[in-house]
Amino acid sequence: MKLNQVLSIVNQVEKSKFITSLDKLCSNAAKSNKKLSTTIDNIDGQIKNASGSEITQLFFAVRDFYKDSIKEQISMNSAQINLLLNILSRDGNCVARISWIESLYTQEWKQISIFSNELKELINSSSTCSFNDRSKRLSIYHACMHEAYFNDQKNNRDARVSDDERSILNVLSSQLNLTTDECTALEHLVDVIPKTDVLEALNSLRDMGIVFISKKRQEVFVPDEIVELLNDIHGKDLADKYVLRLLRTFSDGELSNVLKAHGRKIRGVNRAAKINTVIHSGINAKSLLSVDMFSPEDNQNQRKERLKQLIIDLDIDTGKLGTTLDERIQLITHSLSTASEKEFNVLSASGFTELLKALEKHFPLIVNAIKVEFELEDNDVVDTEKLRALSITPHDILYLMSNDEVKKVRDLMGLSKRGNPRFAILESFANATDKLIENFDALARRDLNSLREAGAEVAEADIGVKFEEVTKAIFETLELNVDEEIRKEINTAKDKADIVIALNDNDIIIGEAKTCKSGDFAKYSTTSRQVKAYVNRAENNGKRVAQVLIIAPSFSDDFIESAEMDTEVNISLLEAKGLKLILDAYKSKRNPNFSPKLLTKGGLLKAELIAKNI
Repeated sequence: MKLNQVLSIVNQVEKSKFITSLDKLCSNAAKSNKKLSTTIDNIDGQIKNASGSEITQLFFAVRDFYKDSIKEQISMNSAQINLLLNILSRDGNCVARISWIESLYTQEWKQISIFSNELKELINSSSTCSFNDRSKRLSIYHACMHEAYFNDQKNNRDARVSDDERSILNVLSSQLNLTTDECTALEHLVDVIPKTDVLEALNSLRDMGIVFISKKRQEVFVPDEIVELLNDIHGKDLADKYVLRLLRTFSDGELSNVLKAHGRKIRGVNRAAKINTVIHSGINAKSLLSVDMFSPEDNQNQRKERLKQLIIDLDIDTGKLGTTLDERIQLITHSLSTASEKEFNVLSASGFTELLKALEKHFPLIVNAIKVEFELEDNDVVDTEKLRALSITPHDILYLMSNDEVKKVRDLMGLSKRGNPRFAILESFANATDKLIENFDALARRDLNSLREAGAEVAEADIGVKFEEVTKAIFETLELNVDEEIRKEINTAKDKADIVIALNDNDIIIGEAKTCKSGDFAKYSTTSRQVKAYVNRAENNGKRVAQVLIIAPSFSDDFIESAEMDTEVNISLLEAKGLKLILDAYKSKRNPNFSPKLLTKGGLLKAELIAKNI
């Protein structure tokens, strides 16, 4: 979940610690940064009065200062803080109930304790002096960690690992070819991580301005922007879900090479177990791509060619492949780490929903796989709104299935066997939404024959829902902020708005999508009662409704006149063919100029005029 979204959910008290820490950074940075000083002046120098979008803007302005600040604070704290941050920064944990984080922490602590004892036995039982032996390398790191932690006591100070010592230990672990989980387990032998007091540690992270805690929801929020910084601080160049994609493209032999490189067992280990071991070892992606996946005898050209094929397999769009191994590795890691927004745009909201339904039908284990891989609670409802909040894209879900499983789903869906099966599945749902958008007016008029002739199969009972979903997809293409979180907040079991477009932190447009089989849409009294109920709900939740927008195939003269004369609420009317006209104009321009304010003029909107001025 993006920072701006988190700020819109938590109240003023719950975001005060973050704002205070940002305020201090801004005050210090503004002294030497004229641009930042001007930005602060633009909000009257009072960050506490800033909107969510302004706070987000300030965060990016002092991002580097913020990173240095939290890095210093983390290094001064206990191993418990690092363990908790490791959990919170993992895929799927950026929004979670406090009790669930405590449960995950207990599980993680038990696993680390078991692994620590295994490594301790390995070190104690080994008598080898060979540096190439894993037990020898583990013992060297353990001895250095012990010295780094306890050397403060010689100077009558509390034992801890300083930031400088941590940097040296990170270099040492890299040179000794140790994985993240091995280093954590060895540190646990030296500085035992507390098993309890997780809530106290969470409050410490809130005080540092790293996490947000909602008392009303009993939830913890870590914005995507902060997760990215935490991964950077911990030396994690790719999130686990992207490492999983890399491993899916590796051959069995390459997976074995990775495990051998880190002294892990390979005999009798199946492909799924190999991937799971690598994922949970925390191996750096650059190490995987530069050394670990290859056999020692592979030369530089062979490695470069393999990465070229990997780029093709991952469907990475690039103008230049890069001439060196490092350039190709950088291309892969950068493309994956910045893929999220692009991947959400591949499918509309309705397309994502249809994909999830199809996967549940053809691969019933997919929901359980999502919950296990992204550490969701058993009672969590897995829907596209939840997945979007956790920044889990359609691509992420398809890569949870093994290569054989995804091929089976592709075949059950009757898709072409040519090319990457995951991309074939995605393309089929993108095409389905595109067909409905192209025939938007026929969908609005519930014209089943025209839809079938165009190859857009829709059941008559589903037309109303499809029209709503496709309308959302069009607004998203127009780069309007279709806010599902606000819609859920203002909806009740009785009153359910179709669409909410957020203009800023407080102002919204409420949209209603209406189909009509024959003639003009004429039910004004019923529709006005509906939208006024939505407006009241929104205003009771602290939102200002700038406009109500009703989309229908066409409107009767009486409906248009009643909307224009209504003094209780501002209503704009837009015909379905007019919205499609606006969309076509928007897509045809290289640099389109479209503002949601064009939808707030009131009365029947002149789509031709709006399209002409985009």
